[in-house]
Amino acid sequence: MEEPLIQNVKNSVKINHNVFSHYGFAWQKLWKYFLELLLVTIVSIILLLPTMIFENGGGNFFEHKHLSLDLIFVSFEGLSAYVILGLAYVLLFQWPLEYGISYVNLRAARSEKFQVKDMFASFDNYWNVVFSNLLVFVIVGFGFALLIVPGIIFACKLSFVSYLVVDRKMEAVEAVKTSWQMTSGHTWLIFTIGFLTVFVFILGLLAFGVGVVLALMWIRLTFASVYFSVEQKANMNNVPLNT
Repeated sequence: MEEPLIQNVKNSVKINHNVFSHYGFAWQKLWKYFLELLLVTIVSIILLLPTMIFENGGGNFFEHKHLSLDLIFVSFEGLSAYVILGLAYVLLFQWPLEYGISYVNLRAARSEKFQVKDMFASFDNYWNVVFSNLLVFVIVGFGFALLIVPGIIFACKLSFVSYLVVDRKMEAVEAVKTSWQMTSGHTWLIFTIGFLTVFVFILGLLAFGVGVVLALMWIRLTFASVYFSVEQKANMNNVPLNT
């Protein structure tokens, strides 16, 4: 007899550890918290518009505008000034916000109450969020420089960093080490879930484009469910997450 998708285990939730169970679990949670998660997604899209505009050709517009940026010993003008501002926006605001969004989805996966303002919880541990993001960026970037495959593996191994930094208030290096430890034995699962996101987005595009928002919400919840599942297993086995 096939096991049910979700089982109650000692007042917690057990998710069968395979790709379709995680997507199925996330789909259930998506509809349970649909309005809250939709509002979080809309707010995040609005707040990330500056980056989206720049990445999609906004530079052509900025070339015709004048901006001077003085940074103590060096100054930038025109497009280069906008590039510096764009990078600063990504590093100091977009990345922390994305960590906060991961935290909101984790709370949804746990069936914990949350509010839209919780997407800014990452700013309570701000500098660790910034440093951990930089550390992950450097490690994954180095991996991609080694013929791509190591970068993909590193990205999977470090996929729990955002949850650890925001939810458990870990420091950057500690979060990287813990994520590396926690994802042991789950790297292929994380990779497969990530690979399937391409098809989820395609389905979203086929749904008159509006489905892309739904696809994004579903994907975020699915990754949160993986962390939640591994966390539950560690808690049940009394395994500390910061060793």
